[in-house]
Amino acid sequence: MSLPLRDFYIPDYILVPDSGKEDVSEEPTCPVIVFVNSRSGGQLGGDLIKTYRELLNRVQVFDLGEEVPEKVLQRLYANFEKLKAEGDKLAEHIERTLRVIVAGGDGTAGWLLGVVCDLKLAQPPPIATVPLGTGNNLPFSFGWGKKNPGTDHQSVKFFLDEVKKAKEMKIDSWHIVMRMRTPKEGTCDPIAPLELPHSLHAFQRVSSLDSLNVEGYHTFRGGFWNYFSMGMDAQISYAFHSERKLHPEKFKNQIINQTTYARLGATQGWFLASLFHPSSRNIAQLANVKIMKRPGHWENLHIPHSIRSIVCLNLPSFSGGLNPWGTPNQKKATERDLTRPYVDDGLLEVVGFRDAWHGLVLLAPNGHGTRLAQAHRIRFEFHKGAADHTFMRIDGEPWKQPLPVDDDTVVVEISHLGQVNMLATRDCISKSINDPSTPSAASHHGDEDSGDSEDEWEGGRKKFGAAETFKLPEDIDIAHLS
Repeated sequence: MSLPLRDFYIPDYILVPDSGKEDVSEEPTCPVIVFVNSRSGGQLGGDLIKTYRELLNRVQVFDLGEEVPEKVLQRLYANFEKLKAEGDKLAEHIERTLRVIVAGGDGTAGWLLGVVCDLKLAQPPPIATVPLGTGNNLPFSFGWGKKNPGTDHQSVKFFLDEVKKAKEMKIDSWHIVMRMRTPKEGTCDPIAPLELPHSLHAFQRVSSLDSLNVEGYHTFRGGFWNYFSMGMDAQISYAFHSERKLHPEKFKNQIINQTTYARLGATQGWFLASLFHPSSRNIAQLANVKIMKRPGHWENLHIPHSIRSIVCLNLPSFSGGLNPWGTPNQKKATERDLTRPYVDDGLLEVVGFRDAWHGLVLLAPNGHGTRLAQAHRIRFEFHKGAADHTFMRIDGEPWKQPLPVDDDTVVVEISHLGQVNMLATRDCISKSINDPSTPSAASHHGDEDSGDSEDEWEGGRKKFGAAETFKLPEDIDIAHLS
């Protein structure tokens, strides 16, 4: 049996409170704890757990199907405090240098990010993401790739070495609220066979004690890291996830999943949207859209009538690695106040698409969608009776949302929540506004055709914790997180 990799090794007594203390000859240079969604990637999740446990201490590798991350981290950081109070220098070193690895789909990765955000640790650990889903936008954005990884010893050792060399980068998180009147009949809940997303981005109907609760209304809130989208792209995603939920045995392979996704895009009419997609569900006909570029000042956003999907994007990766925003050139930066996308500037990039053919321009050099705006906040005010439902998607998790036909107060609002630390490789495509090596918005050529103080925002939004915004309910099966 091979010895554990000492650079990454954490002894039992650090991870298991009140276990016998052991002598460690040298401090680990890159201590890690590993969370794996054993139900992601078909059999790959289970295989990864086995390999990581063979290479590291078994108790520093956690199966998310058996133990939730908030309890693991609460236990670990409480033990750090206890050991540091006893003068334990190794515990102090491990807390200061700890890195977290999470293996799963975007939903699983987002769940972990939300937990770390929620705990508000004095020294929050940065997070590396193993691509184990279908889209894998989060890992791709930070250089970890988008293909399912190898699970053998050599592949895992290579990944751990990349984690040790990775740099830290902050990423914005976003709070989302959806509110509508309690319907006189029927329901506001999503339509089976898929529920509202339950991962980090968990929409939970707020309790009567929640500050967002309004008498006579249904209010939901949640959060996301990568994107919120609404319209026909979410409809295709919903069809895919519904089919996968009904027939999980057919979705064990990443290539098969992506092929099925493309087939559903064709059969749902995404390539012939003008024939198959009711114009009443185009974004402009469905809702009035407002944006806030500076605190306290809402302005109407013009949406072309042909736009059938709208994407509010935080990371430069959508639908498996495409970049809908691209890089605006200097002229557009000056005339329209559009910058390149940064993941930590407190701004969302808002992009529109007419149909799948429009989306294919993303495959061309300098291709991008219809750039609508960049904003600190965005608000959708739905027109009364415009449609009885729409499709929405958050970080790859779609749902079919009924809209009360007698309600002219249905609102979805997105605002900046906070930041968390990610780990990025040298292949990272995400850009930081604080990175001196990143060209400024006005100094690059781009295509051919800064955050405000939290104290300025009304409502004390900075106090929103992920405990209510991102928490995964205990009775939820994590298999659907991909």
